[in-house]
Amino acid sequence: MSDGRIDRRTALQMAGAVATTSLVLGTGARAQTPRQVPMTIVINQSPWFDGFRKIVELYEKETGNKVNLDVNPFAGSLEKQRNSVRAAQGLFDLLIMNGLFYAEMYHGGFLTPINDIDPSFKLDPAIPTFDDTVFFDPVTKTNSSKGKLMSVPINPNIPLLYYRADLYQQKGLKVPTTWDELLANAKALHNPPQMYGIVQRGARGPSDVTYDWFPYFNGFGGELFKDEKAGDFTVTINSPNGKAALEYYVRLAKEAGHPNTGGQAQAQVIQNVVTGKAAHAILVIAAWAQMDDPSKSAVVGKMNLALPPSAPGFKPAPTVGHWLGGIPKNVPKDRQQAALAFMNWFQTYKAQVEYTKAGAPPVRLDVMASDMAKEPANRWMKAMQEGLPLGRQMWTIPEGAQIVAITELRLNQAVTGEMTPAAALNACAKEIHEVIEKGGYKTGRLPDLT
Repeated sequence: MSDGRIDRRTALQMAGAVATTSLVLGTGARAQTPRQVPMTIVINQSPWFDGFRKIVELYEKETGNKVNLDVNPFAGSLEKQRNSVRAAQGLFDLLIMNGLFYAEMYHGGFLTPINDIDPSFKLDPAIPTFDDTVFFDPVTKTNSSKGKLMSVPINPNIPLLYYRADLYQQKGLKVPTTWDELLANAKALHNPPQMYGIVQRGARGPSDVTYDWFPYFNGFGGELFKDEKAGDFTVTINSPNGKAALEYYVRLAKEAGHPNTGGQAQAQVIQNVVTGKAAHAILVIAAWAQMDDPSKSAVVGKMNLALPPSAPGFKPAPTVGHWLGGIPKNVPKDRQQAALAFMNWFQTYKAQVEYTKAGAPPVRLDVMASDMAKEPANRWMKAMQEGLPLGRQMWTIPEGAQIVAITELRLNQAVTGEMTPAAALNACAKEIHEVIEKGGYKTGRLPDLT
C-alpha cells in the first residue's frame, strides 16, 4: 500500500522536470485543456479559501473555462452537498469535502469514481494519498489503494506545532519531540496573562476539541478502533493510552495553558497566536498565512513550525484534516468532465506553485521540496513535507458526524473539569459503541477505565 511519500532528491528532480515543462507550456494551458461547459464548485469559507479563489481565477484566465464558486460556512457547505447529491439532478459539479465527512459521500454511493469519467486519469505521484482516503473499495467498505480513485486532494490540512522561535532562542530551548519536552517548554514560557505557554482548541464545536486532541491521542499510541482498516471496530478510545493522552492534555491546559481552554475554538487559538499571547499551539497549516501578515499579526517572522511531539516509542501523528474534491453521480456527463478538467489542471506542478504563492498550502510534495522552501516565508514547508506521510485519519466511516458529536461533548467536559478524563473516555466508548453497533459493524468495547 503506497503512502505517497517520495524522498527529497526525487522530489527535486520531479520539480525540475515539471517546472521545465511548465515553462515551455507557459500560458499554452488554454491549448492543453479543452473548452468545457461552465461548472459549479461548492466550498466552505476556510483560512485557505482566498488562495483557492485565486487559483480558480487563474484557471479561468488560462483555459477560458468558466467556474462558479458557491461559498458557505463550514456547516452550510456540508448541508448543501448533502441536499444536492440526493436531488434528481445535482446543483454542484465538484464537492470540496472535509476529511471528517467525505466517508458519507463514498459509502452513500453519491460520487462517480474518477476513472469512470476518464479511464486515463491518474493522481499525480507527487501528491500523497492522505492515508488512502482518496480511494474507496465498495466491497470491503474501506479506504484501500486497491479500491477506486474517488477524489483528488484540494487542501493538505494537517496540524503542526507552532512555536515562538524568537523566545526559544532567548531561552535556549530546543524544539520538543516528546510531550514531556513540550510541557517543560510551555511552562518555561508561561507568564499569564501576557503570555500563555500554549493555547489549545478545547471548545465544543463542529470539531474543535476532538481535532485538537487527536494528535495527542494518536501520539500516545491511542486508537479509536482496534483495527479499522481490517474491519474490526472494537471501540478502544478508553484504553490506557487514551487515558494518558487526555490526562496529559488536561494537565497541559492547567499548568501552562489558557485559563479558559474549554472556550477556545480555532478562531480564538489563532487570535492568541497572532497577537503574541501564545508561545505554542498545535494548529492547521491553513492558519500559517496569517502569521507573517503584518495587517493581522504581531508575530511576523517570529513563529516557526515543527512536527507535533509524540510519546516515546510512538511516531508523531498529525491528524488529517484535509479537503478532497469529488464529482457527484447526479450531474450531467459534460459537467463531470468539466470538473475533472479543472482537477487535472489543479494538480499540475505549475498550478500548485501558483496556489502556494496565492497563500494556500500545496498538495504536491515536490513543491514543498523545491527551492521555494528556502524562502523565509515558506519556512513551514519542511515540517509540512515531513508531516504529511505521517498523517492519520480520525475515522473512515459515515457515522463520523455522530462520533464527533459525542467526542466534542465528552472531551470538552474533561477539559472544563466537569468529568474526569477516565469518566469522559468511558462515556465516549459507551456512546460510540452504541452508534457502531447500530450501524452493523463488527464491534465491542474495552472495559471501563477506573
